[in-house]
Amino acid sequence: MNAKLSANQGFTLLEVMIALAIVAIALVTLLGLSNRSILVQERIQRLTRATLLAQQIMSEEEVGPVNGQRDWSPREDVFEEPYSDFSYQVSYLDTMLTRVKEVRVVVIWGDPKQNEQVQLASLLAF
Repeated sequence: MNAKLSANQGFTLLEVMIALAIVAIALVTLLGLSNRSILVQERIQRLTRATLLAQQIMSEEEVGPVNGQRDWSPREDVFEEPYSDFSYQVSYLDTMLTRVKEVRVVVIWGDPKQNEQVQLASLLAF
């Protein structure tokens, strides 16, 4: 009876190989998820940065020019360092009210084919 008990203890080679295969699959999956998480975090960070830059331009539009004369022609430019990979466009649209214009600020970054941009719109009384 003692010999029968000792034969049933421990793992077979097949059991160890199956356990290692399961662990390997789990680790590969987790590694893929961590890489995806890093890419998503980078995209969210760029989106947040672009939104804050668009809000900055919109605030400058709401405050108005220093000399008091406003130029209603559309413009576009690139942000200064460290945000030189972001560019912006400002456009003005007429509204039904004569002394109110719609201001649109678009911040663009990355590949133009992917259409990575943030757009803000606000009404501006003058």
